[in-house]
Amino acid sequence: MTADVPDQAVEAFESHDAFERAGEWFEVTTTAFDARATAAATDGPAPRYTLEVRAPTLQAATADDVGASVLEGWFDTYERRLADAPMAVRHDVELAERRVFEEAGDAVAVFGFEWGNVDQAPAIAKALAEYVEGTYVEGIVPGYEYVPPVSGLLADARQAGGDEAGGGPMPL
Repeated sequence: MTADVPDQAVEAFESHDAFERAGEWFEVTTTAFDARATAAATDGPAPRYTLEVRAPTLQAATADDVGASVLEGWFDTYERRLADAPMAVRHDVELAERRVFEEAGDAVAVFGFEWGNVDQAPAIAKALAEYVEGTYVEGIVPGYEYVPPVSGLLADARQAGGDEAGGGPMPL
């Protein structure tokens, strides 16, 4: 976070149990993917918050080769479903920025929003990050061998579904 960000915004992230300081960013600790948030001062009263979530592309998440049409369809669906991310937040958040793109084997989602109540901003960023992870898991394509961290997410889902051995079908 830059020096021109209100101290209250920094303090809100530092005191929230879902974030750990990492330089200018705060890393989200409640997701399997790399998610981080930061804030910047604006000309108005509300800081601008940016959340970046990096999840593996379908090809990077599997030990198998995935066909081009499956990859394209998966990414398009993922991008479209992330348009609904503000619905995961308990507040009426309007995104000033929403981008989803591929970079170095990652499907990167970036959300930007302004929020006047600095104490609520970390919870908003956390909810958006967790929505990205949930949306990703819902979009897993059966029939492939997945690698970490996706294989761990699938194992957790199987256990939550009551399949302790992890050998049953995916709960999707």
